[in-house]
Order: sequence, then structure tokens, then C-alpha cells
Amino acid sequence: MNKRLVAACGGLLLALGPAGAADMIGGYGDYSCPAAGSSLVLSGSDAILRESVARRMNEAIAVSHDERWIRSTRPVFRWAQQTTYACGKAYGYLKSNYRDEQNLENCGCAYSRMVDYMH
Repeated sequence: MNKRLVAACGGLLLALGPAGAADMIGGYGDYSCPAAGSSLVLSGSDAILRESVARRMNEAIAVSHDERWIRSTRPVFRWAQQTTYACGKAYGYLKSNYRDEQNLENCGCAYSRMVDYMH
């Protein structure tokens, strides 16, 4: 193969970063969450908060095992994994009666991204 072509392709892939493949396929390059407050953090009751986090985590687990989303060009599977991870951490802290705001925010954001990309 032409060395210049290989170097140019390598440079393009480096410039695109880890989200490059999804960008090229479906144009879904924004893998960050905005710095807005999550509705989960504002929840009143600890029992309701634990239930909300567990529900989001369980939905994300189901999505991450669904072949339709695993094979999709949309980043639903990626956001399902992020939701499972963040909500799992938040849920673990909640079981210890500690509200970890960062993981609650990440859980809420990743879940909403997952749902947005599903529709």
C-alpha cells in the first residue's frame, strides 16, 4: 500500500479520536454530558432515588444485551454501558446512604442520552 496513503489515513483516525468511527458512520460524535444539574440529584426521598437509579440501571442492562442496539450504528449501546456503570456506582453509594452527586449526574445524563438515541 502507498505509504503516504497509510500515513494520511492514520492521521485522520488520530484526529477523529475514539469517537471517530461512530462519527463517520452515523454522525453521533458528542459523547459528553452537559454540566447541567440532574433531576436525580434533586430527588427528595432516598427510597425514591434508589428506585429511580435501579430502574435506569436495569433498563440500560437490558438495552446492552439487545442485539438490535449492539449492532446499531447509533451509540445506544455505548450509552447503555455508560448508564450501567454510572448508575451502578451511584446505586452502590446510595445503599451506604451516601448521595454521590457526580455519579448521580452521570447516571441521569447517560440514561437520557441512551433514550434520546433510541428514538
